[in-house]
Amino acid sequence: MAAQRLLFFLLIGIFSLGSAKVCAQQQDTLKHSTVDSLPKNFVDRMQEFAKTSSKKSIAEFDADKATILQIKIFDEIKRVLQKAKIYLKKDLDTTGTKAELKEIEDDFKIAGDGVFVNGGTAQTFRNLTATSKILFELENKASRRKATLDASQTVLNNFRYQLDSLSSIPALFKFPKDSVTLMRYLKKIVVIAYEVKPVDSVLKEANGNIQTLINQVNLTVFRIQSSLEEIESYQKAMAANAFKRDFGNIWAPESHYRSFNQILSHSIVKGLLTLSFYVENNGSRIMILFLLVITCFIYLRSLKNIYLERALLKPGFENQLVLKYPFLSALLIIISLFQFIFISPPFILNVILWLISCISVTLIFKQYISKYWMKIWLMMVVFFFFAAFGNLILQASGMERWLMLGASMVGCISGVFTLIWGPKNELKEKWITYSIGLMSGLEIAATIANLFGRYNLAKALFISGFLNVVIAILFLWTVRLINEGLALAFNVYSSPNRKLFYLNYEKIGNRAPALFYVLLVIGWVILFGRNFPAFEYLARPLIEFFTEDRTIGSYTFSISNLLLFFGIMAVSVLISKVVSYFASDWHLDKAQADKSKKQGIGSWLLLIRISILSVGLFLAVGAAGIPMDRFTIVLSALGVGIGFGLQTLVNNLVSGLIIAFEKPVNVGDIVDVDGQGGTMKSIGFRSSIISTWDGADVVMPNGDLLNSHLINWSLGGNRKRISIVIGIGYNTDLEKCRQLLKEVLDAEDRILKTPAPLIQYEQFGNSSIDLRIYFWTKHIAEALPTRSDMIIAINKVFKANHIDIPFAQQDVHLHYSEKNDNNTI
Repeated sequence: MAAQRLLFFLLIGIFSLGSAKVCAQQQDTLKHSTVDSLPKNFVDRMQEFAKTSSKKSIAEFDADKATILQIKIFDEIKRVLQKAKIYLKKDLDTTGTKAELKEIEDDFKIAGDGVFVNGGTAQTFRNLTATSKILFELENKASRRKATLDASQTVLNNFRYQLDSLSSIPALFKFPKDSVTLMRYLKKIVVIAYEVKPVDSVLKEANGNIQTLINQVNLTVFRIQSSLEEIESYQKAMAANAFKRDFGNIWAPESHYRSFNQILSHSIVKGLLTLSFYVENNGSRIMILFLLVITCFIYLRSLKNIYLERALLKPGFENQLVLKYPFLSALLIIISLFQFIFISPPFILNVILWLISCISVTLIFKQYISKYWMKIWLMMVVFFFFAAFGNLILQASGMERWLMLGASMVGCISGVFTLIWGPKNELKEKWITYSIGLMSGLEIAATIANLFGRYNLAKALFISGFLNVVIAILFLWTVRLINEGLALAFNVYSSPNRKLFYLNYEKIGNRAPALFYVLLVIGWVILFGRNFPAFEYLARPLIEFFTEDRTIGSYTFSISNLLLFFGIMAVSVLISKVVSYFASDWHLDKAQADKSKKQGIGSWLLLIRISILSVGLFLAVGAAGIPMDRFTIVLSALGVGIGFGLQTLVNNLVSGLIIAFEKPVNVGDIVDVDGQGGTMKSIGFRSSIISTWDGADVVMPNGDLLNSHLINWSLGGNRKRISIVIGIGYNTDLEKCRQLLKEVLDAEDRILKTPAPLIQYEQFGNSSIDLRIYFWTKHIAEALPTRSDMIIAINKVFKANHIDIPFAQQDVHLHYSEKNDNNTI
């Protein structure tokens, strides 16, 4: 379109060139005839010349302005052409879109196998669930690709619109009157038209191709949505008919089943596809789980190191099992607690997490529980993973029904035998017997349901029975290990700093809070209930309550977003305090700490905490979907508050940042502030804590700390110079005295040899010769004890060498004048 318009301009220009020549000839003829026939006076000729010159100047100005605008238009056209070429070459990925659509189509066929084709005589709950998860991910992938295609089509249309609009600007129609200039202008138009035409054609063709792809994507999305609606109707029917027959009795002639090998191969492919989709979309959560395991392991290992240093570990780790295997304990605790951060995970992912937990518990149990209960545990684990493997098989088969029947009967008999004849007094956790009893009941129900053709019900009861035992044992031992960890930490950290550490052991005690048990029971119910089709429909109203959008004014929110916001902020605060704890746990064992060692992290700890909280705030805002304009209002209100009454608070906060950057004082430094000496315990956002020599903690606002006369002994290497003044008798050999004092000073290890001690004789006193000893102690904490010991040593050496230290004395002389005998008394 743009190229056609430029060619049209070219034809107009050629026509204008011919017309201009004819008009010029006619004007010349008219001029000559007029001049010859109408003689004019001088004034008229001058006025006519002025008018002609004015018109000519205006015309030249308009022509120059049009020329400048035409140059800008041509440059803009070239720029748009360049951008369009780059976009068509690099950013337009129609080949990738076609490949992804082909991949979506192949995955759709895999997901539909066993549901829409080769469905058999009855559907299975796990197969419908796995298929719906795959289709949901495929729908998201197709929708994302559709959004990309729509954006690409918009860009292409914008390029064509820009070219059309630039070629329609009226300034292009203003042709120069000079024939030479006009020919140059027409050549430019020819060049631009030559460049625009192929690009415009490619843009048009690409737009058509993208429209074709958009139509294909829309058709794919429609097919997936229709399939999801069909699966939902199957699931509703299955939930409503949970107790109806799916097949005939197990001893009846076999129904129509696919071959077991086909079912197994199909289940593996679909299960791995579901897992790959979920891992791809939840990589951040898996990373969070990994980081939590590492953090818990570091904490337990540091706790174990403290017990090793203090020789507090018991033989056999009695009631200290959490310290025997820190990494395995961290795996079990974190996976058991935080597996619920995965929203609607595929069953195969749960199996992987439970397998890791079971291996961890088995290794922890080794040489700790009795051999009988170890065998029972291993048997339950084997039954559970056999049931889990059966649950991963997505379609029914006669072989699976018989295997499931045999396993449920053996599990039921084993559970009853364990409850009746098992040595329950050897159990570490008595609650396990209740889960074994429930398992026996569920396996009996699964056996009966399987015998009489209730396949889906039997499979749900079968997996739930063994799952309930394994999950109950994992959760009970998780609570046990947490309680052990709390009790062990309570023994070591009897009085932790609440500003640095996030756990107040005095308040928690040596057991986890009751709410913790309630949450684990709720988690057990969720894991147990996921195996039944009706559970999703019973839980849906609660899920909708949390996810439903609500509106206050112009702000739309949901309860889940608000909980997510506060949850992320709480985790950020928790992490910042955990970092503070690990950075400052040196003070918990001062007797064994190396006092000369410089604390490396120091005041950078404040910056780290601020960074963690800032990142947490932005993540919370982004996750909750809170508009940023709301924060503008909050900041405006905060500015008003600062102006009216928060100057002191802001001053302390800014002072904290200045301390963190300039580092005039560091955590662990020995300081003296306005005569108050002590150790810098922490540097917080608003205030800092100084632990004084008297045992008290002084909380000092950061603003006051900066404005005070701060003496930092640690900046000078924690050294301190000590002086001792001694008076010796006048009859003492001064050189011998200097030599003796030098020997005493050299023999003391706590005195620095560089700079060397100094002995100076100062003055002749009233009763002694005064000398002063200067020496440096290696650490300020050793200054007073060293001074005391040196006085004792000097006194001892002086006595041994008969050097007197005279005490101050004064002689009083009485003089009586001679008097008359009459005045004598």
